Amino acid sequence: MSQNKNALIRYKTIDKCLQNQYRTWTLEDLIEACSEALFEYEGKENAVSKRTVQMDIQLMRSEKIGYNAPIIVYDKKYYKYEDEEFTITDIPLTETDMNVLTETVSMLKQFKDFSLFSDVSDILQRLEDKIYSEKSHTQPVIHLDKNEGLKGLHFLDEIYQAIVKKVVLVITYKSFKSRDEQTFIFHPFILKEFNNRWFLVGKKKGSQPISNLALDRIIAVDYDFNLPYLEENFSAEEYYKNVVGVTVNSGLRPSKIELWIDKINAPYVITKPLHNSQRLITQNEDGSIIIHLFLIENYELERLLLGFGNGLEVLRPKYLRKRMKKILNYALEKYENEI
Repeated sequence: MSQNKNALIRYKTIDKCLQNQYRTWTLEDLIEACSEALFEYEGKENAVSKRTVQMDIQLMRSEKIGYNAPIIVYDKKYYKYEDEEFTITDIPLTETDMNVLTETVSMLKQFKDFSLFSDVSDILQRLEDKIYSEKSHTQPVIHLDKNEGLKGLHFLDEIYQAIVKKVVLVITYKSFKSRDEQTFIFHPFILKEFNNRWFLVGKKKGSQPISNLALDRIIAVDYDFNLPYLEENFSAEEYYKNVVGVTVNSGLRPSKIELWIDKINAPYVITKPLHNSQRLITQNEDGSIIIHLFLIENYELERLLLGFGNGLEVLRPKYLRKRMKKILNYALEKYENEI
């Protein structure tokens, strides 16, 4: 672990201690807290020296690292923040910080087409927008979709940590179909986000198929440290290669799906493919198109196709065409009678 990272861990530890106004903090207390924090991260005992913590406090007080922390000593022994609301995590960005961030974003944007940076392009855009709003004191010009009322998000971090540390979970869960909640063992593999919802993907047992749990249906999360974690070479890219969404119907193989798209929706579907297996087969004179998808059918695919209304027609396979027709006929019956 680099010395810079060690220093940041100590600064955050001292900050956390001094935010706690309900106990007194001597220099020895802060040294012990920093040593414990570093042990937690490094996994080995490496006591922090008295001089190191004294220098940390001096740096936190100064402008050198931008904290200007109001750390005072009272009764010639105890340390605290003079401003009880102060924390180094709430320090506003300085103009210098803004300039450095602006230059950094500009530099990273040069690599936007490089595959290594493809996953962070949206992060850069959001960061650039945040810098602009801070500099100009205006509202951000990017608005991202988010579901403020979504349940289960508070489980994200502890589930993430369990996956990283390969810890078996004990999940209490209540599905939409079940009247009662259930508690079971779960070996977590990955977290997956789809359509503004988060899912935990893994197995209950080694002999059972992979399943996914919606985080908003999880009631409680606990751990079983005695049970060995199921080591499995799980590849999310491979597992979800032939599906839309998160539902993989085990036992089914991907099949060719042929769709007609009207001229209104054709440009949208061409510029934003329904799936990466999409292939343009025919471009008709009236502006409509015919495309092929190579997918395993699931609930999410049905919802996607139904979302186009009369702008889409399933041509093949026949059983999917019949299913769509049946669903649409049921929907039409709802509107037959006037309210």
